[in-house]
Amino acid sequence: MEKIKIGFIDDSAQMTKMYEDYFAKEPEFTVIGCAANGAEGLKLIQQEKPDIVLLDIVMPELDGFGVLERLKSLPYRPKVIIVSALSQENFINMALRGGADYYMIKPFDFPALKGRVLETVSPVRSGAVGVPMILSDYRAAEPIAKYSKNRSLEEKISNIFITVGIPAHIKGYQFLREAIKMAIDNPEIINCITKKLYPSIAQKFETSSSKVERAIRHAIEVAWNRGKIENINSLFGVRVYTNNEKPTNGEFIALVADKMLIEGA
Repeated sequence: MEKIKIGFIDDSAQMTKMYEDYFAKEPEFTVIGCAANGAEGLKLIQQEKPDIVLLDIVMPELDGFGVLERLKSLPYRPKVIIVSALSQENFINMALRGGADYYMIKPFDFPALKGRVLETVSPVRSGAVGVPMILSDYRAAEPIAKYSKNRSLEEKISNIFITVGIPAHIKGYQFLREAIKMAIDNPEIINCITKKLYPSIAQKFETSSSKVERAIRHAIEVAWNRGKIENINSLFGVRVYTNNEKPTNGEFIALVADKMLIEGA
């Protein structure tokens, strides 16, 4: 049986390597390549003509929504599964209405992802004979939307990080998420950030307080360097910052924690 040609479009090198390592070992697949942004992804699709691509949404130059829109006017279009940490219902609906064949939320289980890929490309190969293909219809998002409404606090925080441009693969991502959870549970800890918050996180992750502080600062700097200041201001509903000013670690943690508390976290 002819192998399924699969490609990956994601700006996280760590993520694309995980994709490659997994699917290269699966006998049903041939990995045709990876792209770090939407523009490169479109070139990869036209040159290699994969049967299916795994596509992230938040990327530089051209995001996943832009890729879906451009594919409509191209002579060759593969099947597309969106794999994203964004779990809000509006993002899911927008992607499926835009032409995605399925939407999968990070983090995910690789065998489950493989099953979705097989179902999307060929129900016969997946053993899903008689089961309808997942269509480019926003109604297909209903089961995911129900999950989205019940998502955990961690997922809500992750969605904020994705929106403001903090990538999941850097150390500060985990430290910052833990700090926000602690600030939600105990708002007073924000006044003891050096004496209590950093040491508590350091102990949990078996590192030092200074490394926690530096990693969180780096995560915030990455978001500012990506230039998503408008996303940040829109998220908090007011014009909080400009390109030339960055919040301190404590300010950013308090800002996100306050938003979560206001929303009933």
